Amino acid sequence: MLVLYYTMALSGWICVVTGASRGIGRGIALQLSEAGATVYITGRQDKTLKQTAAEVTERGGRCLPVVCDSSKEDEIKELFDRVQREQNGRLDLLVNNAYAGVQVIMDNLNKKFWEVDPDIWDTINNTGLRGHYFCSVYAARMMVAQGKGLIVFISSMGGLRYLFNVPYGVGKAACDRMAADMAIELKKKGVVSVSLWPGAVQTELINQYMSHGEGPLGIDPKLKEVFSKGETTEFSGRCIVELTKDKSLMSMTGQVLMTCDLAYRYGLKDVDGRSVVDYTSLKFLISQIPYVSWLSVFTPSFIRVPRSILSLGSGKF
Repeated sequence: MLVLYYTMALSGWICVVTGASRGIGRGIALQLSEAGATVYITGRQDKTLKQTAAEVTERGGRCLPVVCDSSKEDEIKELFDRVQREQNGRLDLLVNNAYAGVQVIMDNLNKKFWEVDPDIWDTINNTGLRGHYFCSVYAARMMVAQGKGLIVFISSMGGLRYLFNVPYGVGKAACDRMAADMAIELKKKGVVSVSLWPGAVQTELINQYMSHGEGPLGIDPKLKEVFSKGETTEFSGRCIVELTKDKSLMSMTGQVLMTCDLAYRYGLKDVDGRSVVDYTSLKFLISQIPYVSWLSVFTPSFIRVPRSILSLGSGKF
């Protein structure tokens, strides 16, 4: 009975997920299609896109792979022109997930910004920020015309505090701001815009580094431990499906939403049955503080820190 309900949740929905060849984008596409949506997935490689599409089909979903480089405006426009044409102008959900910076980030961990070729900025932010803006413009035109829609930006805690490197943090903070500012202009048109922060995610690349026991993640045991308890690539998709069913969704527009918060709100577990790490629990936060981390053993897991405290912790003012 549960399977039937979940399968029909997005029946008739038209969705676009960028960067869905692998990782979080692939996981989101799988969950949306399982919920009944027709999903356009994008990526730069036809082979890996078709692999994701085949997996969607195996699960009984409908997926349309489109080769599209999110750093190229003409290819983005062609994508949305196709959706407009094939779906009679309907688009219910855009997930801005495409990202080209993972490999270069892993290759340059622990290097300072002046020690790295400045082109790293373009590698990280042309696709993962500029491309999101272009996709959102074309998606919003369809959504505004129909008076409804949801735009989701896949971001991270790097938008609040230092993580990995300077271009990464700036790009994620900009994604959060873009979701918030777009929400102001879209709200009266019935369109919701939010930023979604997954926790540590066990993507294919991350698992590859971890399995070797050496390389960039091997030099930081704490980081490796965090990813070993990370979310599956499909959990973000499960959270997005629940968001689409929430009757109070418009009240969240412009906000940063954390997957661990949504797990708490909707009573979700990961697709493998695990409870996800709650990054806002006092227990977790204490465990990350040197010299007092031992206190986390005695701290109840149900005590959660208000979002205002997390914001203050960014030290921006």
